[in-house]
Amino acid sequence: MSVRGRAAARPRVRITARAVVVLTMLVAAGIAFVYPLRLYLAQQRKVDVLESRTQQLADENRELQHQVDKLHDPAYLERLARECLGMVGKGETSFVLVPRGGQSSPKPC
Repeated sequence: MSVRGRAAARPRVRITARAVVVLTMLVAAGIAFVYPLRLYLAQQRKVDVLESRTQQLADENRELQHQVDKLHDPAYLERLARECLGMVGKGETSFVLVPRGGQSSPKPC
């Protein structure tokens, strides 16, 4: 087989103007699709973060509401007054033990 015979056996690929236009349109469509997709994915990540934060805040609100409910309980308020403020009821006598150094450490409330 000669060089000329091999060239004749294999067809030559011709790029037409129509093929260039179609290829250009496909590339442009691909590029136009990438930006909105990236934007969508970034917004989806932001939504996930915000949903997580919303759940954290809802948990925190439940805890705070629980504390508010406790503060409406008279027995709890009396216990806080006795422990944190050193208050006593009518007719009761309070004793405070002071260590040898002369400084007593207050209870944290």
